[in-house]
Amino acid sequence: MKRTYFNVKLEFDKQTLETTIQNAIDEAKVGYMCCIESNNLTIANINFDFLKIVNSALVNSCDGSNVAMILGFLHKKEFDSYVGSDLFAKYVCMKHYRHYFLGNTPEILSGLKKNLSLINSKISTMCFEALPFKSIDEFDYESIAKKINDDKPDIIWISLGAPKQEFFMSKLKPFLNRGVMIGIGAVFNFNAGVGKVRRAPKWMRKFRIEWLYRAFEEPKKNIPRYYNFLKILPGLIKEEKRKIIMS
Repeated sequence: MKRTYFNVKLEFDKQTLETTIQNAIDEAKVGYMCCIESNNLTIANINFDFLKIVNSALVNSCDGSNVAMILGFLHKKEFDSYVGSDLFAKYVCMKHYRHYFLGNTPEILSGLKKNLSLINSKISTMCFEALPFKSIDEFDYESIAKKINDDKPDIIWISLGAPKQEFFMSKLKPFLNRGVMIGIGAVFNFNAGVGKVRRAPKWMRKFRIEWLYRAFEEPKKNIPRYYNFLKILPGLIKEEKRKIIMS
């Protein structure tokens, strides 16, 4: 059983995380990975079904630098985040995996394919599949899985936003023959070069204030998320301290 932090299974060692992904690919296993930041961490702590899904993942990264900083302070360890954007860039640049890009809009996927093909020319032959705007129970998972199984990708990147993409991955998993799904949220948008959503500048990432950029970029969406996280944070800290004392 992997260690949980704030009740969610997280892997802070990047080498262990990457080895877990590689082993699943080598052994043709089916599984998924969640990138845990303040929003889906909040949801996991108020929705037991969602908590069960994220804790059933092959492995989860800590996608929030502030979450890593708070946990590092509590545990007196050097915890660093492994942001989904960095994970995505690393695996695309490695050039020896077959990828499948699923979700978001045709416009974003078109820009994404164009830009990623400049990094890795093989990506121009890979699948970029948009999904219709539907509730999580309305998707035809068997049909979606058939397309993926026919393509035989190593990594399936899912861009539906949290918590939808995590529920989606858990429902799609039984129909897949192989492949590691990774819920990547707005990372498609960051790399597409089109649309309004952009990643924060490097200097903001360096000072761990990428969240502030996202708040101003999409205030109606992100400010309530940050507020909800701050509401439950004192309770999470109290419980985490209790677990540290008891361990």
